[in-house]
Amino acid sequence: MFNDNGSFLLALFEFFLFFAWFMCLFWVFGDIFRSDDLGGGAKTVWVIFVIIVPWLGILVYLIARGGGMQKRQLEQAQAMQAAQAQYIQSVAKSSGTSATDEIASAKSLLDSGAITQAEFDALKAKALA
Repeated sequence: MFNDNGSFLLALFEFFLFFAWFMCLFWVFGDIFRSDDLGGGAKTVWVIFVIIVPWLGILVYLIARGGGMQKRQLEQAQAMQAAQAQYIQSVAKSSGTSATDEIASAKSLLDSGAITQAEFDALKAKALA
């Protein structure tokens, strides 16, 4: 397969270039579709340009729009973090009832005769724990 060390190094370099191009392609496509300031037509033109002329397309994109890539990525990360925090707060509020509410609910069950005093004491201990 490899005649000498030079052909192996050349194949290794070609593999590295392919892998680097593939990674840059994902970064550029992610940035193209993440960008709010580009319309659908501009996104289509950039995608076609990057696919038709791969290395040149990526380099031109990085020169033309590379300065805002980090800003757009940070904005997306902050939006995801805010959405996650909002979701966690909504779940924590809906599932978590206070100990006072649980004891009051158990007391109303005790008063109606649905539970015994021992069951009330167990529910009270669980709510206070």
